[in-house]
This record gives sequence, structure tokens and C-alpha cells, in this order.
Amino acid sequence: MKELGESLSFLRRENGVTISEASHDLGILEKEIECIENGNFKVFKDVYDLKKAILSYAKYLGMDEKIIQDEFNEYLFEKTSKISKKDIQDAMKKEEEKEDKVSSPYTKVVKSRYDFAPIVLLIVLLVFIFLVVYLLLANLRNDEKVTTELLGIEGDLIELTQ
Repeated sequence: MKELGESLSFLRRENGVTISEASHDLGILEKEIECIENGNFKVFKDVYDLKKAILSYAKYLGMDEKIIQDEFNEYLFEKTSKISKKDIQDAMKKEEEKEDKVSSPYTKVVKSRYDFAPIVLLIVLLVFIFLVVYLLLANLRNDEKVTTELLGIEGDLIELTQ
């Protein structure tokens, strides 16, 4: 930011404007303008006042406000951010990709927390095993000697064995 202050100071002198004239025209204290030109930003109460003063002063001297704003934001980012610039750019790209997709509550795929297919398969398998065991036990009971008594045509007792 010191370079920005030096650029502003150079432009002010080149345009033939004194610090007191700039202070009077902008409503910024002379001390604040001197601090901006020297790169000492501790004089300002907060970042918003600093940014407002820098942008006003730069615009007053004929600099491109957008360039100054970008430079200030980059300076502020370097001083305050713990996240790398690349990570932020990657996150912004992902956000842009999400915005391109159209979604609706009717077409949105809701992911279930649980997958029920293994549970249903287990229940079907248990029912099948139960059925097989039941049929085997029923068949074992019937394998015992089954005797049925019938009366024959002549009245004789007929014994049938299966």
C-alpha cells in the first residue's frame, strides 16, 4: 500500500494540488491525507473509513477508482486472510458451476442417509431360510410310517402304508 500512497502523492504534486487544498475539497483531514501518502493507515478508526478516504482521494486526483479499489482489497486480503487466494478462486469456480445447474424440488435427487437394499435382501433371505426349514421339518414328520385304515369292498380292513 505504500506504493499506492507514493503514487497518490506523485499525482497530487504533478497536478499542482497542495495537501490543504485536497483536504478542503474532500473534507478529509490533512493529517489523514499525509498518512495515506506515507502508507500509515493506523490513524483511521476502521477499514471502512480508510477505504472511503483512499477511494475519494484517488478519484479526486483522476485515478481509476476500480483499480484502486482492487488494489486496496488485495492489500486488505493479504493482511487479514488465512485462506490462500487459490483456494478462494477454486471455491468461486465451484459456486459458479452450481449456479449453472437448474434444480427444482420436483427434480432434485435427495440422497438417503441409509441404503435399504441390503436390509430388504436380508429379510428375503431369512424368510426363504425359514420356509426351507419349515418344509424340511414337515416332510420329516410325514416320513414316519403313515398308516391309514380303510374298509375294503368286502369289509376287510386294509392297511395302506406310504
